[in-house]
Amino acid sequence: MGSRKQDSAIARKEANKDVVKASLNNCPSSPRKMRLVADIIRGENVDKALYILKYSKKDASNKLEKLLLSAIANWQTKNEGADIEAANLFVKEIYVDSARQLKRLRPAPQGRGYRIRKRSNHVTLVLGNKQDNQ
Repeated sequence: MGSRKQDSAIARKEANKDVVKASLNNCPSSPRKMRLVADIIRGENVDKALYILKYSKKDASNKLEKLLLSAIANWQTKNEGADIEAANLFVKEIYVDSARQLKRLRPAPQGRGYRIRKRSNHVTLVLGNKQDNQ
């Protein structure tokens, strides 16, 4: 690797040190239902987001809570020896994309069949520091 390329790789790594990403693929719930919960925690502190997800009645909140805990664990492996409370982590980005659909047929009157689309989604969560954002 050339020195210029190596220098830019090191600079990129330092710039992305405080940004951590976690993703959940092929989650078997509709993207619309998942976005309802994702919109609630967008921009919140990690502690507050965990509190919101823990006490939410929606089924999607359980999956997003596990994803947020995974992102926190990713941050800890990236920044060993650093304190989470001192880092002021917050949910920088969270977006829900649709994934594959399972297409099924439900019996309908007079020999017809109604199509059922069982939807699934992909969720991507990015954590960042408050100091970088301000």
